[in-house]
Amino acid sequence: MTQFFFVSGIDTDIGKTIATGFLAQKWLQEGLRVTTVKCIQTGASTIEESDLATHRAMMHRDWDQWDRAGLTAPYLFPYPASPHLASALCHGRTFQNDKVQNCLQQLQNHFDRILLEGAGGLMVPLRRDVLTIDWVRQNQWPVILVTSGRLGSINHTLLSLEALRARNIPVYALIYNAHGATSQRIQISTKTYLQNHMQKHYPDTLWLDLPRIKRL
Repeated sequence: MTQFFFVSGIDTDIGKTIATGFLAQKWLQEGLRVTTVKCIQTGASTIEESDLATHRAMMHRDWDQWDRAGLTAPYLFPYPASPHLASALCHGRTFQNDKVQNCLQQLQNHFDRILLEGAGGLMVPLRRDVLTIDWVRQNQWPVILVTSGRLGSINHTLLSLEALRARNIPVYALIYNAHGATSQRIQISTKTYLQNHMQKHYPDTLWLDLPRIKRL
C-alpha cells in the first residue's frame, strides 16, 4: 500500500522544497519507488517553473509520464501569493480536494511512497473556507514538518506542533534546516531546545538534519 506524507513548514521559505527533494532522494537510494507532488503551486504557470523541478533534479530524474499528464502538479497559479488569493485571480479556478485525490489515485499504483509538498505553513488558506491543516486532517496524512535555526523558529515550531496535536495529526518527522541562520549561537541553541522538546513530547517522531545541498 502506498504511503503518503505531507511536507509542511513552520513558515514560508523555510526549506520545504529542498527537504522534500532530500527525502525523495534518500528513499530512492533505499530502493523504494518514490515520487513527489506539489499539490498547489503559486508563482508558476508550468511544471518547469514549479518546485517539482528542484525535486526532479535532486532525484536525478527527468520529467516522467505522470508529470507530463499534470498528475504531480494539479494546481498551478501564476501569481506568487497565498493559494486562496492566487486562485481567485485565475477566474475562480478554486482548489478542490476531489481533483487532487483523482491524481493521487492514478499515482498510487506506481509508487511505494508519495511526498506531498504544501504551500507555505499549516495555516495557509487554500480557499477562503479551507485551511491547509484541515485539508491534511481530512485526508489523514502524517506530516513531515520542516523547521530551522532562525530566530523565532522555536515559537513557530511549537505552535505548529500544538496545532497538529489539537487535530490528532501525526508528525512523522521533523526536519531541521540549520542553513540560512544568521547567528550560530541562536542556531545551536534552537536545535538543542527543539531536540529536547521532541524527545520529551514526540518520542516517536523522527529527527532529520537537512544536509547542505549544492545549488541546483
